[in-house]
Amino acid sequence: MKTLTSQKVALVTGGGRGIGAAVCRQLAAEGYAVVVNYTASQATANGLCESVALAGGTAIGLQADVSDEAQVLAMFASIDATFGRLDALVNNAGVVDMTARLDEMNVARWRRMFDINVIGSMICAREAVKRMSTRHGGKGGAIVNLSSAAAKMGSPGQYLDYATSKGAIDTFTLGLAKEVAAEGIRVNGVRPGIIDTDIHASGGLPDRVAQMANSVPMQRGGTADEVASAIVWLLSDAASYVTGTTIDVTGGR
Repeated sequence: MKTLTSQKVALVTGGGRGIGAAVCRQLAAEGYAVVVNYTASQATANGLCESVALAGGTAIGLQADVSDEAQVLAMFASIDATFGRLDALVNNAGVVDMTARLDEMNVARWRRMFDINVIGSMICAREAVKRMSTRHGGKGGAIVNLSSAAAKMGSPGQYLDYATSKGAIDTFTLGLAKEVAAEGIRVNGVRPGIIDTDIHASGGLPDRVAQMANSVPMQRGGTADEVASAIVWLLSDAASYVTGTTIDVTGGR
């Protein structure tokens, strides 16, 4: 694979909004060329790319549903053709569903949840490893997987299936980190807590951050930028001896 740029290149899945968008902006400010992956919100992703360019950075938007292997492969082929390298992957794309108990859920909901949150992350990580690993002729790199505090708390009566999917991400992060540690790739995770993004509205609880603030030791929700800062640090050389670790960004919750 011919290297077409001297910039480090980062792919951020679900990068058009929320935590993903904050990561894209911070990585661009650090000098990365950023690939903003999106599923349907092309206008939002393009707007982010334009704002990065106005700030002097480099960003392109690429559409792909991470649960669709063919679309992911096409996205990585576009990255190869455009940049000829990949140095960082942030597996940020994920979904929740309406709050419910287990006995109110159906299998279609669970399959969608795991196809996007777990299998999508694994497909993207697989393709990243093929490009980063010294075993495959790469120069190394870093991967950060987005987990959730729900993985440790279980989210009973609300998002049990989401919490379960994020528990799988914790295990995946640990196992992949050990698998590729000697091949120049570091793999870590971040568990956000109650963060002020629109994911809560998609789960039917638009006021969840305000309602939950008192349950957080710091007495407030977090911001997307606060989570993004942890992700960007894990991708950086400052975290060069950190792998197989998942950091809680939860305000002490």
